[in-house]
Amino acid sequence: MDTKNFLNKFYEKYGNRNDKPVLFFSPGRVNLIGEHTDYNGGFVFPCALNYGTYLLIRKIKSNILRFSTLNFNDDEETVLKGLFVNKSKKWINYPLGVINEFIKRGTQITGLEFLYYGDVPNGAGLSSSASIEMVTAVALNELFSAGLITLDMVKMSQKAENEFVGMNCGIMDQFAVGFGKKDHAIFLNCDTLFYENIPVVLQDCSLIITNTNKRRGLTNSKYNERRAECDKAVELLQAYKPLKNLSELNTDEIHLLDKFISDPVVSKRAKHVISENGRVTEAVKVLKENNISRFGELMNLSHDSLRDDYEVTGIELDTLVYEGRKLPGVIGTRMTGAGFGGCTVSIVKNSDSAKFMTDLSATYLKKTGLVPDFYQPEIGNGAGRLDL
Repeated sequence: MDTKNFLNKFYEKYGNRNDKPVLFFSPGRVNLIGEHTDYNGGFVFPCALNYGTYLLIRKIKSNILRFSTLNFNDDEETVLKGLFVNKSKKWINYPLGVINEFIKRGTQITGLEFLYYGDVPNGAGLSSSASIEMVTAVALNELFSAGLITLDMVKMSQKAENEFVGMNCGIMDQFAVGFGKKDHAIFLNCDTLFYENIPVVLQDCSLIITNTNKRRGLTNSKYNERRAECDKAVELLQAYKPLKNLSELNTDEIHLLDKFISDPVVSKRAKHVISENGRVTEAVKVLKENNISRFGELMNLSHDSLRDDYEVTGIELDTLVYEGRKLPGVIGTRMTGAGFGGCTVSIVKNSDSAKFMTDLSATYLKKTGLVPDFYQPEIGNGAGRLDL
């Protein structure tokens, strides 16, 4: 990040070079395994990335909020006069939702100038939305001395996305963005929020993220439909035993699903969630044992379940995964994020990584007409202030 250039862009936008803004950063995240389990109270295994959202922010003596981004040409300005309402299809819904949560807590927000820049691809499934929310929350917490701990801001950011933006996401994204630790992934129980930082040591391999470059808007996708199907499964399984969420069942109980759930689609959704929780717990165990080969096999099984039982993949993701598995040096590969487009995450031997990207790009273009983007990320820290 060229902070000097970023600062100059801020001054070009807002003027007054004698009043220096403050710089904050919040990462994106990639989930190594454990998909669509978070809102079912299950286990996930994400890590923060060295890609994310940068924010320059400055207080001003007015009741105006000014928003701008270097990612596209869409400046916004609004007046502080109580709680905000959703601005249909506007990117500023993410920071506005967070600002609302601070106002509800009694924080006295004054006029502000915001300039955002993100190097997480928007709509790629790497949590650009949670990154924007958390960088806004961390900045407001510091500038207005709100005294919030990280978990407070994680919960507020999730609430902003659920209730203000209208995306019924679980807590994983904001949690990973807030609590990320360099070179570690987070083994998180999304029901209790108990977590453990697990070192990620991939030996002679690296992570490669591949972007399908198929955009999908989650609020218009079948994400919320999947949530409803899981809720229906919980309702039907009450005849078996009292349940708050699907993750209270273990893999030994999968065979009971068809007995209590007559709808085969709802049964498949439940099967994915329960089996995925089992894969996450095993994945953490084998990673601690440095068994990267088995970790990769579990990644592969995860994708197969997301394709067959949860049905959230599609031709683009499946092409990247199943063509990728044919290439040398690929330990494991799967979709990551909500699906319906977005990205895959792969573990690939360093000696084969260049060929993996070249060959997969050619095959993917031939089969889909799209050109993928590749990222070789480092695992970074969570949201916080940076020095200018």
